Amino acid sequence: MESVLIVYVIVFAGVVLLIEGIYRVTFGKSISLDQRMSRRMALLEKHGNKEQALDQLRKEAGQHLNAASIPLYSILAKKAQQANIAFSPLVLLGIMLGVTILAFVGLTVGTGTSPQVRAVMALVAGVGGVYFWVNKKAKKRMALLEEQLPDAVELIVRSLRVGHPFNASLGIVAKEIPDPIGTEFGLISDEAAYGRDVSESLEEFAERVDNQDLRFLAVAVSIQQQSGGNLAEILHGLSQVIRARFKLFRRVRAITAEAKWSGMFLSAFPALALGMILMIKPDYFDQVQESALFTPVAIGVFAMLVVNVIFMKIMVNIKV
Repeated sequence: MESVLIVYVIVFAGVVLLIEGIYRVTFGKSISLDQRMSRRMALLEKHGNKEQALDQLRKEAGQHLNAASIPLYSILAKKAQQANIAFSPLVLLGIMLGVTILAFVGLTVGTGTSPQVRAVMALVAGVGGVYFWVNKKAKKRMALLEEQLPDAVELIVRSLRVGHPFNASLGIVAKEIPDPIGTEFGLISDEAAYGRDVSESLEEFAERVDNQDLRFLAVAVSIQQQSGGNLAEILHGLSQVIRARFKLFRRVRAITAEAKWSGMFLSAFPALALGMILMIKPDYFDQVQESALFTPVAIGVFAMLVVNVIFMKIMVNIKV
């Protein structure tokens, strides 16, 4: 039993690493968030044509949400868009299918379980592995975006105060700040250069990544366009609000960190204890399994664990 569990863990980890490897080999360093050169600048350097780079970025910007109607892909669409996965939805589904088949082959070689169990576990590894990878990318990108946004708004404010127009200020942000803000604001600047309304692009960006601070920015720019006013002062106040909310969110996260880890430990402990028991004494539950109450009691315990996880998450999920 313990060897089967180890194989399951190895297969799942292998799926995640394989997807990351395919992604990096396909797109190189341009999709990495730890590079000084943004993806937009890398595409401009590669194509040498702003229109081709803009077309590719526009395609990537909305492709996942546009494919949300696909039944299986709907669970990935929002996270994939927030992570700005460069793979198209069809390619991502193909990767999901491919790693599921590889997982089934690996489980066939490494375990002696029935074909039905191997098929279910392979599907969990394939779909779950892709979702885990996309979700991890989305969390990293959104956290970095929220951290960069106050600096980006303050840079826009300084540019406006020295006389640059708003569109040029967005271009300066695109050059000075790395991804994800660099590429996103560069895309908005390029769209404005081709005649699209800036507030409309900002609003689309805010909805695409589901960020409240960006919605505030889009509303502020839209109101200034319609009624006039000093945009630099408006955005200066907005940057202070965003930075204050970010600091408050960090403080709340630090305060609730102990409760989150306690909840994770209490939720994982029963599963870890069960795994250790099965590893040390595999026949520990043999006699108990013969009881008629074993199945309903096991289902009840599992249901209570799920309820525990949900309530723990609700208790520490404080909105700022």
